[in-house]
Amino acid sequence: MNVATPVDSAAPGSLAWPVTAAVRALAMDAVEQAKSGHPGAPMGMAEIAATVWRGHLRHDPANPKWPNRDRFVLSNGHGSMLVYALLHLTGYDLSIDDLKQFRQLHSKTPGHPEYGMTPGVETTTGPLGQGIANAVGMALAERTLAAQFNRPGHDIVDHRTFVFLGDGCMMEGVSHEVASLAGSLGLGKLICYWDDNGISIDGKCHEWFADDTPARFEAYGWHVVRGVDGHDPASIDAATEAALAETGKPSLICCRTVIGRGSPGKEGSESCHGAPLGASEIEKVRAAMNWSYAPFEIPAEVYAAWDAREAGAAASAEWNARFAAYAKAHPDLAAEFTRRVAGEPASGFAAASLVALTAAEAAGTVATRKASQIALGAFADHCPEMFGGSADLAHSNLTTHPKGVPVSRDPAGNQVFFGVREFGMSAIANGIALHGGFIPYVATFLVFSDYARNAVRMSALMGLRVVYVFTHDSIALGEDGPTHQPVEHVESLRLIPNLDVWRPADAVETAAAWAAALSRTDGPTALILSRQGLPPQVRNEAPNGKGSHVLRDPEGAEATIVATGSEVALAIGAAEALEAEGVHVRVVSMPCVEAFERLDRDAQDEAVPPELPIVAVEAGSTRGWKGFVGRSGAVVGIDRFGESGPDKALLKYFGFTVDKVVETVKGVLARG
Repeated sequence: MNVATPVDSAAPGSLAWPVTAAVRALAMDAVEQAKSGHPGAPMGMAEIAATVWRGHLRHDPANPKWPNRDRFVLSNGHGSMLVYALLHLTGYDLSIDDLKQFRQLHSKTPGHPEYGMTPGVETTTGPLGQGIANAVGMALAERTLAAQFNRPGHDIVDHRTFVFLGDGCMMEGVSHEVASLAGSLGLGKLICYWDDNGISIDGKCHEWFADDTPARFEAYGWHVVRGVDGHDPASIDAATEAALAETGKPSLICCRTVIGRGSPGKEGSESCHGAPLGASEIEKVRAAMNWSYAPFEIPAEVYAAWDAREAGAAASAEWNARFAAYAKAHPDLAAEFTRRVAGEPASGFAAASLVALTAAEAAGTVATRKASQIALGAFADHCPEMFGGSADLAHSNLTTHPKGVPVSRDPAGNQVFFGVREFGMSAIANGIALHGGFIPYVATFLVFSDYARNAVRMSALMGLRVVYVFTHDSIALGEDGPTHQPVEHVESLRLIPNLDVWRPADAVETAAAWAAALSRTDGPTALILSRQGLPPQVRNEAPNGKGSHVLRDPEGAEATIVATGSEVALAIGAAEALEAEGVHVRVVSMPCVEAFERLDRDAQDEAVPPELPIVAVEAGSTRGWKGFVGRSGAVVGIDRFGESGPDKALLKYFGFTVDKVVETVKGVLARG
């Protein structure tokens, strides 16, 4: 790589090198103007950034979604001004005025990088460790997509994933999970730069972070380059070239740096980690860098030295020509690649939905986890972009299907054995979704959604199409006891904005839930599935995406029972028992509260008439349902931890019986 530029009035790596001085200046000026932020990481990583972005990163500022671009992830997202400075300097649609609005409401430069907010930002980072996890997903997606679509002489998928991460990312457990899996899978196009500055917010972190990180990554099966001077472009470049040459292992480049480099009074200390430098210190930095320009002023020659637009346009044009040749040689594959990268529905999706529904109708009494497997197989037959697996519970979650091929055995496969890594698995799924070309699905027991929760939240925050399969959904799990019996989990998942939570009552509703999840393009879906068999329900209409449908609607109804999942059968039994006593009760299955809440008021009232008292029945926390039923209604649920025992005994003990529901309805009616 040629590091030198026409503006090299100082040696690359020196404080006075204008290329990196510009990055440091923009970072400290933006943080100072906002009166908040993290200047230390951008200032400490300026040389690493200059080396990677000017010499190795293949990207097109005019086309941030170019399919074959290299992906860049700033895992230590608190250093967001680093990526904003890089995007601005290299020519993305991010103006100097945007940088002046750093951390301001509705700006394109939020406090942490946010996907969909800033052109060129590949993922939302901030929760430490998840950036590298997303990057593992991107690298896995790249390799798998390449294996599925590349043909001899036509390498249309061939890009790298570059990651910057700090000590905080290294401490987070999720980074251990995903680094281990990345090493096992041999993701050779994943290149990570560890900003080893030894400082976190609380100070010098050797007191609480003393492990031998290079040895740990070597044990994971990574290619590790030790002892790189993170302020020497030549050293960084040599390490990068070595990493690019190693195609069988992911690479960790260990860059020793000084946080806040260039700040005479604050570099190397926690004082520059998460606070503005202050006006007087900034003047000292300017003097140390020989940077005489006003805040946010960048000279034309520095812009020219950073400008990646011409090179980016050439790279994307070259790829476009290659893709045109590919399309001529393999037109069907090219059309399919284009569809999948665009996230458009498969031509066979409608057929798959019909197959799934027909199979569900024939399934009879089955656990909804089994019904889910039937639906998954039907959709996988027609939707090749489906890509997923389980956290070492595939045979319990039933997330295998006849056409499933593990990527650990065939790089063109469509199934991942994630191991016991619920958080890592879910964050990797986000990376797969962000990369494009796949619809990821991942699975574990519902109770262990707690381990995955922050990644689920990030799916929802970014609006990613990820399907979460959470099985063993209640105390009916049985003998494994309260450690494995979810109680509060369904309700807690419903609290996450933009997450659709489906708890189907039978095989037909399960097929409909899968169809809704795969059709959704603006956010994730959680499927909440039973261990025990559930009987098919008699219905006048097929389940739809409205989130509710009426199963029983007698003349003169006096109350409405609203239930989900396994408790729908209980609600039907109670309604039949009440009918025998002359009490007429509606029954509404509500597999997705979120979809129901998106209906207009008239549609909601048609399903659940407001003039009738409501009894909600769900084997979980009652908190959310209490608001739904109001003061005139009641909830049959559970607000304590379960116990170990056979499922039938537990359900009776905790009041999930026909008699209990009947008693509750009568009590509501008696109150008038």
